[in-house]
Amino acid sequence: MEKLSRVKVQSMLSVVSSKPIESGKIHRFSSLDQAMGLHTIHIVFYYSSNPFEDGPMPSDLDNLRVALSRLLDQFPTVTGRLTRGVDGAWEVKCNDAGVRMLQASVGCTLVEWLRSADASEERDLTVWEDMPQDPSFWSPFRIQITNFKCGGVAIGLSCSHIHADITSATMLIKSWAEVHSGQPLTHSPIFHLPPAISSPNNSISSFSPSKYTDPPPKMSTITMKFSGPVIKKHLLQIQKQCPDATPFDILVALFWSRIAHWQEPLPNDKQKQTRSLCICTDSRRNQQITYGYFGNALYFSVLDVDADKLMSGELGLVTESVHNHIEGLKRDDFLSFINSFGEERNKDEKGPFQMYGPRLTCISIEHENMMYDAMFRKGERPVHVSYHVGNVGREGLIMVMPSGDAGLGQIVMVTLPEKQVASLSKDQAVLDLEPVMVLSGMR
Repeated sequence: MEKLSRVKVQSMLSVVSSKPIESGKIHRFSSLDQAMGLHTIHIVFYYSSNPFEDGPMPSDLDNLRVALSRLLDQFPTVTGRLTRGVDGAWEVKCNDAGVRMLQASVGCTLVEWLRSADASEERDLTVWEDMPQDPSFWSPFRIQITNFKCGGVAIGLSCSHIHADITSATMLIKSWAEVHSGQPLTHSPIFHLPPAISSPNNSISSFSPSKYTDPPPKMSTITMKFSGPVIKKHLLQIQKQCPDATPFDILVALFWSRIAHWQEPLPNDKQKQTRSLCICTDSRRNQQITYGYFGNALYFSVLDVDADKLMSGELGLVTESVHNHIEGLKRDDFLSFINSFGEERNKDEKGPFQMYGPRLTCISIEHENMMYDAMFRKGERPVHVSYHVGNVGREGLIMVMPSGDAGLGQIVMVTLPEKQVASLSKDQAVLDLEPVMVLSGMR
């Protein structure tokens, strides 16, 4: 029997920009944007109080619409609608169609929700519907405001991955908070890569996505929060092998090495002697690309490690491999991937591709703490932020991000086949890092 949702939707409306959009304006997606079409992004920002209650308008809904409407003046690709260009590729017809917004409520407190809800129930905070065959009236961006019994609120954003990556989607909410609080935008949006980056490049990344994918088994997500002191302790323990290791390095090494015990080698693993991990990083971090770039600027690379080394239990050795791989990524690697993806590799197939999960994939969000800077009221940071990627393949996804606490604290969200998640939640090597379970579904 299907479990009844605790989230009750009360209203739905559209929010449009406060100024008319330039007539006939079209935004053409990059090859990398097109390749991401199988996936969606879902983010939930949790706040301990409703930041929209105070304002010049009579209701909190009116107050949040005012700031969002002003923000959308600068994001024509968000308010527009998808259409096919003359070459058959997706593009945005920039118009004033607007963003779908829902208002909902939950009959429990925020603290109770974070203790009792699971990842499946959390999706009810991010309204989404699959793209229809004719998307000319379909909103690719959807926002849901959910009120908790205690006065807390969740802001859920869902969007197509064609339009934006995780950084862009996060920056959209952060920019909304800045407009609402009367602050200037930290990063003004731009929608095209600089000429030096968008020019042709013949080098090809070693990453090979899957064009087609079988339906994955039933997937589940587990969220674990690791404290700064515990992370620091374990970094000190491996300092001899990898003195410059980061929290991302050691957590990816830990989870990859544990998951490898339950996963069969992929056909492309060399004679089962190596195991592969796809590492997804944000090219804004090392490139001359502003964080205001609104689109996809992710870079997917592959790390191969000897299978015996991976499963030996020597965490320092695996951490060193992850760290050296990340540090070894060069500017030209990023440029090559962004420029030539979908053009040189697949002249007849522009995507979309299965980008997450054809092999176990991890995403680094550790370098940027901006999700906790989304403050609609001064000094009131989110108490928790969750990220989900839609349509993850059967090998799964590891996401590592800051916890919002001062120091080295991290949150790891892992999406795997249901049986593997059950094993991971009881794995002693993981439990030795004393994780706190968040959204664990324990009532």
